[in-house]
This record gives sequence, structure tokens and C-alpha cells, in this order.
Amino acid sequence: MALDFSGQNLRGRNFKGRQDLAGANFSYADIRGANFTNANLTGANFSHAQRGLQRRWAIFLVLVSWLLSGISELLWAFNGYLVLSIFDKFTKYQIVGWTTLFVLIVFFFVTIRQGIVAGLRAVSVSVFFAVTVAFAFAFARAFAFIFAFDGAVAVAISFAGTFAGAFAVSLGGAFAVFFAFAFAVFLAVSFAVSFAGAFALAGAFAVAGTLFSIYIGRRAMKEDEKYSLIRNLAVNFAATGGTSFRGANLTNADFTKATLKSTDFRKTILTNTCWHQTKMLDRVRPGSTYLEKLQIRELLVTGQGQDKNFNRENLRGINLQKANLADASFIGADLSEANLQDADLSRAKLKQTQLDGTDLTGATLTGAYIEDWGITNTTKLHGVRCEYIFMRLPTKKDPDPLRKPDNKQEVFADGDFADFIKPIFDTLDLYHNQGVDPRAVAIAFKNLAEKHPEAELEIVAMEKRGDDKILLRAKTAAGSDKSQLSAEYFDDYNQLKALSQSQQLLLVEKDKRIISLENMVDTALKQPKFYTQGDTNMSDISGINIQGSSNVSGIAGNNSIANLGSISGNVSIALNQLPDATDAEKPGIKELLSQLQDAIVQSTYLSEEDKAEALEQVNTLAEAGKNPQESTKQKTAKTAITMLKGIFTGLPAVASLVEAGNKLLPAIAKLFGLG
Repeated sequence: MALDFSGQNLRGRNFKGRQDLAGANFSYADIRGANFTNANLTGANFSHAQRGLQRRWAIFLVLVSWLLSGISELLWAFNGYLVLSIFDKFTKYQIVGWTTLFVLIVFFFVTIRQGIVAGLRAVSVSVFFAVTVAFAFAFARAFAFIFAFDGAVAVAISFAGTFAGAFAVSLGGAFAVFFAFAFAVFLAVSFAVSFAGAFALAGAFAVAGTLFSIYIGRRAMKEDEKYSLIRNLAVNFAATGGTSFRGANLTNADFTKATLKSTDFRKTILTNTCWHQTKMLDRVRPGSTYLEKLQIRELLVTGQGQDKNFNRENLRGINLQKANLADASFIGADLSEANLQDADLSRAKLKQTQLDGTDLTGATLTGAYIEDWGITNTTKLHGVRCEYIFMRLPTKKDPDPLRKPDNKQEVFADGDFADFIKPIFDTLDLYHNQGVDPRAVAIAFKNLAEKHPEAELEIVAMEKRGDDKILLRAKTAAGSDKSQLSAEYFDDYNQLKALSQSQQLLLVEKDKRIISLENMVDTALKQPKFYTQGDTNMSDISGINIQGSSNVSGIAGNNSIANLGSISGNVSIALNQLPDATDAEKPGIKELLSQLQDAIVQSTYLSEEDKAEALEQVNTLAEAGKNPQESTKQKTAKTAITMLKGIFTGLPAVASLVEAGNKLLPAIAKLFGLG
């Protein structure tokens, strides 16, 4: 049973390394200063919990911020004193004053524009340049030395004063601001009263320096990248005495409405952790987790990411359940293992987005752009709401590229999108990279299929790679040991490849299945294109389609690509010779083949060669419809339908031609007595 610490005072408690805290309830508990380092907190509930600094550490930080503020004012006052040297009667002291003023002006200007590190770099270069000029114009070496030394002092004091003041403001917040300003005014008045006249300038510099430090500190805490150094140091220092989750496992933990100031999340597992409406998430020590980015933290807290750009961000394991991500861009982002349940991804750009293990249950994807998105067999698509999607990113010329369904008047019915888009993933990939032997491939695959009938091996794709390399891809039953299957296949293949042609022929004998697969591999090696085939196993392998080839296993066809209009015309002539359907509500072979012909001609996915091949098969079916011999008719029709399936299987699952094929081919087969 999960432990219950809800509402308890757990300040400073040590839970380091505990593995019995999975599912524990810490809601409304006070865990300030508690140590959860390396603990297992999977599914723990920290909603409304108070975490961060204990009171004694908070007081210590306030005192440190006051001390740093005081140091900062004294340093700025000293800078003012150096500037006073401008009014000295001795030239060497005037050089000191002008050098200090020059350095301060450069430092102020560059720091405001580019950041404190850039400011330090700029004044260092300026001092070096000034010293070089001094030597070039033959100034006395003593003066040049004074110039260089005073410039270095001014640089050090300016940087130290700004850094101390800004760090104090970042650390102590409003208290430090008030103390710093009050102390600066005190110095200014003191100088004015005690050293009337020019010495009041030192006090003025203290005020100016304080205001400058306050500005830098405030910008740092607003996460201005120019002052990130100060912010990171302040947050990291403050988190030293706060609640620590360093190295803990917070998978599925809930921090809803918790207060997280000064909390350490370095090296923490934050998969599917809930941050909804958490407070002061910007004051945590994030380490290298996704919490280090301002935009991502805001998204986690508010759930509002509409129209935001998250391109190429590492969002692995992030929890965006019910988030508003409409029109957001995730191009190239990694959302693997993320929780996107019920999220609104309408019109979101998901090009090349990695979604391995991502939970999209109930998410809305209507209008999303899914070009080359990385879904896998572990991506959860149950209950996805999607009326239509786009297969490419929009352009000015084409704002609706490759819409699916193709007909803009049609939309996916409930549950259809997941069925259309989910590809086949459980495949055995057999890559041949050295002198492919088609006959050895065919025999080895047949042997593997017969030896492991439980694997339900089914060839679904082949791809030529290079001049003499080929990838054979076979679908397998769930849970099949693909590593073992691959090892057994290649052991057998390599032995068969070593046999002579005559020895191989003895193994083949008259097995048509092996001959068909051999012909298929041999043809594939001669083709420049990728091809696939569905519904093909070792009991019916003769109908595998090879794009660009129309005569694979004795199936008649025309390998030369004629004019599509001429081929389509021949099909129309053959169809017109078929009888019309006797029942208007029950289309016959003629009507179904006409619909299939139109779908092929209008397809935007098929190449000219593939359209010609598909139309040839439609023509074969039309001719078969006129054949009075039932057995010959059925055999011809079965072959042509298998060829068409092979052509269509290579298309995206949401293509309109695939939809038409799934609807028309079974009906055509039934009319030929094959159903």
C-alpha cells in the first residue's frame, strides 16, 4: 500500500535513496529542505505541496544578499571617487579619472545592449586599445602604465560591483532591491554632507551603479539570455539548501499547484510528470531536463501552446495532457514517450516529429501536417479525433497540400484515421549486401516460413539499394523473435549461396513458390525503384508486383509504357463489351471496373508506368469477364486482382486509390466467384 504523508510537516526530512515511495501521497505536505535524492517517486502525488527553503536558510540568503548589496555600493562609490580624479591638478591623476569614466561608459552601454560578459570583454579590449594608442603617440611609459593599471582596476571594480549588486537582487528579490537603493542613497547623502562639492559625485555614482545593478538583476530573473550567467548562479546557489529531487525517479508524479522555488531537479527522471499550475517553476535548478527552457515551462504550467514554435526541441517524456497546441509547430521535435492525451493539435506542424511511444489517445489532429512524422508500433492512436490531415507542409501556392481524404467534401469517420494511418511495423528486415543470389533467397525464405509457421511470415516489401543490394521485408506475427529468425535465415542463405547451380536446382525441383520468389528478386535487382506487396505469403507468392515490370511469374502484360490515353481507351472499349448490370442498385463487373479505372487515372500517387500497369490489369479483368470458361475466368481474374493489390499496397494508406481498391476489389472478386 502506498505511503500517505499528506498534510504533514516534513521539513528537512531525509528520504534519500528510498525505493518504497512509489505512489506515495505528499499532497499539501510541507517538504521544504527535504532530501529525495535518488528516491523512487514514480506516480507520487505532490499536489499543493510546499517545497523550497527552510526558514533558517531563507534568512541566510537574505543576509547574503544584503552583504553583497553593501559591497556593490561601496565598489560603485569607489568608482565615483576615481572619476573625481578628473578635477585633480596633476595630469597623472586626471588620466586615472578619464580612464575610469571611459571604461564605465563602455561597460554600461555594452552590458545593457549585449550582456554582462560582453560588457566585460568590451572594456578589456578598450583598455588594451587605449594603452596601444598611448604608446603609439609616445606618451611617457609611466602614464601608459597608469592608464593600463587604472583601466584594469576600473574593469574589475565595474564588473564586481555590477555582479555583486545584480546577484544580490536576483537572490534576495524585493528586500535586496530596497536595501541596495536605501544604502546607495545613504552613501550619496553622506558624501554630499561630509565632502561638499565634487566629492558628492562619488555618492551619485553609488546611486547610478545601484540602479544599474538593480536593472541587470531584474532582467536576469526575467530570464533575459544576456544575463543568464547571473540568474543561473543565483538560482543554483539558492537551491543548495532547498528541496532536492536530484537523481530521483518522478515518472508520472503530480506537482499540480505545488510551490517549487529553490528545488533541485538535476539528473531527475521527469517522464510524464504533471506541472499544471505549479508556482515558481522558474526558480528551480533544472539541470539538463526540459525545465531549463522558459517557453517549455510556461507551456507545462498553463497548458497553452497555441501558435508557438517548438521546432527541434527535445520534449521527450513531457506531459501535455489536454494542452492547447493548435497551430503549434513541432518540426523535427522529439515528443517520444510524451503524454498528449486529449491534446488539441489542430493544424499543428508535425513534420519529422518523433512520436515513438507517444500517447495520442483522444487527441485532436484535424488539419495537422504529418509529413514524415515518426510514429511507431508503440504510438497510441486510440480515439484520435481527425476529420482530415495534410501529408505535406503548406506553401503559398498550395495551402492544402495532399489533403486526406482527397475529396475535400469528405472527412474521416470516428476511428477511421487510426486505421488508415497506422502502418505495418512488426517486420523482419533481411538486408542482403553482397552479391545477391535470388534462388538462394527464395529457398531460404521458403525454408524459414515452413520451419516457423507460428511467425506467419508474409512478404510486404522489397527495396533495391545500390547496384546489387536488396532489402526483403516480411511481416511477422506479434511477439516473434526477429533476431532468431534473421540469424536462421542468413545461416541457411549463406549455405545455399555456396552451392552450385545444379545443387540448388535439385532443391527447387518444381516448386512454383520458390520459382516465383526467385523471379521476383531477380527482377527487383534490375529495377531502380522501390516496390511493395500486401497479402502475400508462401502459399500464394506468384502475384507479387514489381513496379516497372509486367511479367513476373507468367502474368501477361506490356513492359513498354504506351500512351495512357490509348491504354485507358482500350480499357473503355473492353468494358463497353460487357453487359450492363440488371439491377441499378447492384453494380456489376462493368460498373465496378469503370469506377476502378477512374480511380487509377485520377490518382496523384501512381507514376505513369504504374498507372499503365494497373490499367492493363483492369483490361485483363474486363477480358476475363467475357470468357465463358469459368475456371479460366477465375484464374485470370485472381491473378489480375493480386497484381492490382500489389500496386496499391505501395501507396500511403490514406490515398484515395487505396480506399477505392479496398472497396472495389473484394466486390469484383466476389462477382468472379472468388469471394
